[in-house]
Amino acid sequence: MKKTTYKYTSKSDQSQGLTQPPLELEYAHKMKFYELPDPSKLEITELNLKQAIKIRTSRRTYSDVPLTLSELSWLLWCTQGVKEVRHQAATLRTVPSAGARHAFETFLLVNNVKDLEPGIYRYVALEHKLVEYIIEDGIAEKIVEAAYDQKMVMNNAVTFIWIADVYRMTWRYVERGYRYLHIDAGHVCQNLYLAAENIGAGVCAIAAFHDDIFNKLLYLDGEKQFVIYLASVGKKKDND
Repeated sequence: MKKTTYKYTSKSDQSQGLTQPPLELEYAHKMKFYELPDPSKLEITELNLKQAIKIRTSRRTYSDVPLTLSELSWLLWCTQGVKEVRHQAATLRTVPSAGARHAFETFLLVNNVKDLEPGIYRYVALEHKLVEYIIEDGIAEKIVEAAYDQKMVMNNAVTFIWIADVYRMTWRYVERGYRYLHIDAGHVCQNLYLAAENIGAGVCAIAAFHDDIFNKLLYLDGEKQFVIYLASVGKKKDND
């Protein structure tokens, strides 16, 4: 924390005129992708904010009812949805971010979502679509191991895995940017908790995971990109 105080902050690449990193990481266009339902046309149960905040709680067990693509679309839009692109220099999204840097990529471990094969997908926020990332037998069990045997990441509908793309933030905020990444993660996950209430789903945020194992599983170097936060999501049980 001390080394991220302004006293230790160096001169930013932005202030030195260096090229801004892209708004989103490139993805493998050859991979199979899924167009998600238009967020503006989604029919979601009306629930006022006061009520959503009041009933929100962490839930670690779920029913076996699958999420629909429309429901997943809703959750993705609420947590990283792009409302506007400003001059190709910034995105305005459904969550706040320091300097509108929005340095996250959303990966999903899909376990029980209609019309999606189980596996890991990446959310392409600028195009509001999913791209297959890792579709292989046993991947869910490997994610459980990386999450210190928290089996709720597999016994659910979907697990959100947020990846920090560090330079997107530090290009402007250098050392201080590491603080902002963790603050932004809180914004994103709280939106997930509240949005899930509209579709009768529950969420449990997860900060306990083995960094090196998780990053290796997702082919991340652990420095330029790394796993920063997880959240388990599934439909509530009837007695919840």
